[in-house]
Amino acid sequence: MPINQNIYPYNEQVKKLPVYLTGIGGSEYQYHVIRPEGYNWSQILYSAHGKGCLKYNGSTVSLTDGYYFLLPKDFPHEYYPVSENWDVRWVAFDGTGERELLESLKMTRPAVVCPDNGENMRSLFGRMLTALSADKVYGSYTCAGLVYSYIIEFHKLLSDRSNPGGSNRSSILTPAINYIDEHFREDFSLSLLAEISGVSPQHLCRIFKETMNMRPVEYLTYRRIREAEQLLCRTDLPVSEICETVGFSGAGYFSTVFRKCTGIAPSEFREKNMIND
Repeated sequence: MPINQNIYPYNEQVKKLPVYLTGIGGSEYQYHVIRPEGYNWSQILYSAHGKGCLKYNGSTVSLTDGYYFLLPKDFPHEYYPVSENWDVRWVAFDGTGERELLESLKMTRPAVVCPDNGENMRSLFGRMLTALSADKVYGSYTCAGLVYSYIIEFHKLLSDRSNPGGSNRSSILTPAINYIDEHFREDFSLSLLAEISGVSPQHLCRIFKETMNMRPVEYLTYRRIREAEQLLCRTDLPVSEICETVGFSGAGYFSTVFRKCTGIAPSEFREKNMIND
C-alpha cells in the first residue's frame, strides 16, 4: 500500500543522541529531485513500485521494485521517475555520531542494493511509523534505536551482496566468533576457524577484517583481555594465575598486551576497578 505522508519528528533532546530519525515518509508519485550540494541529512530510500533513476558522480543507476539506495549527507545526487508512478519510501537520519557510524561501516558514498528478502527493512520502517503515531513524547527515542537497526540492516544487505557466492557474512563469521568465545583459553589455528566457517583462511581473514575491523587473532586477544578484566575486578587471583587462566603463556607478555589494550597495567586496573561483593 502506498504511503503518502511525510513525518518530521521534533525533539530537541533527541538531537543529542549519536543517531536519530529526522524524517520518514513516502509518495507513490515521486518527483524529480536535484541536489547539487547533497542533502542536509543522510537517507536510505526504497523503490517500492515503478521505475526510477539515480545519478551521482557521473553514474546513472536504474531502480525498480525492491531496490534500496543510500544517499549520505552532503553527497551530490539526483533521482527521478521513469515510469508514470514511482512509489518511493524514505528514511532520513542524523546525529552526533552519524558520520562516524557511516565511516565505520564504509557507507560514505551512495550505494544501491536489491536484496532477495527485504522483510527486515520493511518491518523496521513500519515500526518507526507506528512508534511516531503511538507515542508523541517517546516515539522519537524509540525511533532512534530503530533507525540505528535500519542502518545496520542496510549494511548487512550490502555486505551480503559483495560477498562472493552470495553467502551471508553473519553465517560465516558467527561460527568462528562463537568458537573463539567458547575456546579462548585454548590455542587453536586459523585453519580450524576457517574449517568451522566453511571458507578458506584467507577469505575468513578478509571478511573478518572488513566486518569486525580486526583479524581473528586480534579478536581472540580482545576476548582474553575482556575475561582478564573480569577476573581482576571480581577475584583475588594473582596476575600470573589470571594470565594462564585466560590463555596467555607468560605473565610478562600478558602485562604488555594488557597495557596496550587498556592503557594501564593489570595491577593498576585491579586497583581502580575492584568490585567488593
